[in-house]
Amino acid sequence: MLRRQFLAVRNALTADDVEGAGRALAERALELPELARGHTVAAYVSVGSEPGTLALLEALRARGVRVLLPALLPDNDLDWGEYTGPDSLARVQHGGRMALFEPTGTRLGPDAVTAADVVLLPGLAVDARGMRLGRGGGSYDRVLARLERAGARPRLVVLLYDTEVVARVPAEAHDQPVHAVVTPTGVRRFPH
Repeated sequence: MLRRQFLAVRNALTADDVEGAGRALAERALELPELARGHTVAAYVSVGSEPGTLALLEALRARGVRVLLPALLPDNDLDWGEYTGPDSLARVQHGGRMALFEPTGTRLGPDAVTAADVVLLPGLAVDARGMRLGRGGGSYDRVLARLERAGARPRLVVLLYDTEVVARVPAEAHDQPVHAVVTPTGVRRFPH
């Protein structure tokens, strides 16, 4: 129910709204010291009415940051490949679900994410505790569990619209809080 509400608001946005928010989001995100210091950033390519990430991906690449992007596996886990520019992306249709833009280069394996200094996460909302509401597919829950098992401690940052920072979202025992949220108007950090 809650996911549907957030998606309905997003789906009402125009292409200009999404593009403008993506540019502003990139500017705010690039102010993060974590991204300035990061050598490897695991990110994702936004789809549909998600806050746009392409401007941010390009800016990171221009800074010499190694950008890893996910490729969805049949079991909903994520493999990773390197982003080397817009030409390194292909639109991939996953059954009856949405099409995703995935890296076309060499697959680096699901554990490649453990080398990231920062992991940029998609989501639908984040609350005052830093708990993230995802789309419900579990792909990023697996990523976060993999990071924990490997003892990797990247900074976890969710990219959202301003209206998606809320008082509280449902959380389960395995959910992990993020360190920060970036919206088109700013950054909010969560102590933990």
